[in-house]
Amino acid sequence: MNIENSQECFVLLWRKLERTRRLLGGQYKRYCIRNVLKSWFGPEATDDMIWQVCHMAAVDDEPQEGWNELPLPSLYPRKHRELLRAIVAVRLGISYYKINLKALDAAYTEVFPHSTPINVNKKKISKYGTTFSTSDTSV
Repeated sequence: MNIENSQECFVLLWRKLERTRRLLGGQYKRYCIRNVLKSWFGPEATDDMIWQVCHMAAVDDEPQEGWNELPLPSLYPRKHRELLRAIVAVRLGISYYKINLKALDAAYTEVFPHSTPINVNKKKISKYGTTFSTSDTSV
């Protein structure tokens, strides 16, 4: 599998992630980071590589664990976004912060056009200067 830091590659990775979720479900296997990496990279997915990916794929400063069940990518995209970002960083040997997030988010929108927006929990500043979450309806 050839991995690059480009939107075309990210589209393929999002699609492959969804196919892998369906494949693992059909095999009655847990849809987790460890099984995703094992199915994508086979024997190259060593415990060290799995640890690196889990450590980098932190959501809200909480590193993910290899055996924890992942939610649906179309409903809860944030964990999967960080997972793909970590996989690309580990495979290319580049910094986690050099991943093109705009391309990654655009690829998600292309693959899952009618799904949950990827930045749904981002804080916004209203025209009155107060911050509120986009999920708040009380403003």
